[in-house]
Amino acid sequence: MKALEDLVGLLSRLPGIGRKSAARIAFHLLKVDGQYADALSSGIAGLRDRVRFCSRCGAYTEEDPCEICASTTRDRSTLCVVEQPQDVLTIEASREYHGIYHVLGGLISPLDGIGPEALRLDRLVDRVRSMDIREVVIATNPTVEGDTTALYVKKILDGTSARVSRLATGIPVGGDLEYADRLTLARSFRGRTAL
Repeated sequence: MKALEDLVGLLSRLPGIGRKSAARIAFHLLKVDGQYADALSSGIAGLRDRVRFCSRCGAYTEEDPCEICASTTRDRSTLCVVEQPQDVLTIEASREYHGIYHVLGGLISPLDGIGPEALRLDRLVDRVRSMDIREVVIATNPTVEGDTTALYVKKILDGTSARVSRLATGIPVGGDLEYADRLTLARSFRGRTAL
């Protein structure tokens, strides 16, 4: 059955989905009612048309600017720097941070050919200077690439008046923000230190 094999192949390309899980999902989709399968298909098809990057912070949004950037109740003196747009959602789930964000769009990784010029670092410096940011919280993952990027961000912000801090080590080294629980993230924000 080519249609089933094609779907299993597509599903198995998703992160965390192996061939067996992809097959289970495909067989499940054959059993569910047609309305659910159509809604799922429509949701996937329309996702890239409806969701885009915020022109200010780089997070995922359906409205530009995003809800966080447009909010009048956020602390605009604190800017949290994250690697990817999904990290914004992870940190927001902790309900501990109330500032604004800046998404880098990756990490410095010379082995992968990713240098500082590939990230949104120029825009970060512009935002820190133009918005009178008092603190920049670096929330990159505690990996070699995350630490390298954090140190580089600290270096390029040295000429500004912003204090640069890093999330505390409540998150395990080598871990991902995406998989950290709410309590760990909350403690990490409360225990952040100067870099």
